[in-house]
Amino acid sequence: MKEVLIINVEITAIDEIHGSKGEVAMIHFGGYADCELFKGKIMPGAVDTQKELYGEDRILSARYMLQGTDCAGEECRLFIENNSIGVDSNGEMITKPEIITDSQELAWLERADLRGSIRAIPKGIMIIIRKN
Repeated sequence: MKEVLIINVEITAIDEIHGSKGEVAMIHFGGYADCELFKGKIMPGAVDTQKELYGEDRILSARYMLQGTDCAGEECRLFIENNSIGVDSNGEMITKPEIITDSQELAWLERADLRGSIRAIPKGIMIIIRKN
């Protein structure tokens, strides 16, 4: 699989609830992408909602927008919805990202079969999105 986007995420706040049936965390974040296809920053309002019912796997659903420039040098935005679909043999969360963009150059991302993985880095995480 070929890497298409790498997004460096810095956590800015966490809101949590610990209930009798499970726990939920709303993780607010910022960050940036500095890749061959796209360079830009995560816009305000980005949030990753994580839910874990006791006895079940934790699931996540992150939604965020990035503003920057595409590989043709044109200003554009990307909307990414990244939902967990499992954990690989290395313990990394695997996701199914969906992308919507106003970039003509990157419009193919809207139709591509994409997979994501999440890796811990100092002060946050790295999201790696690959094309199958």
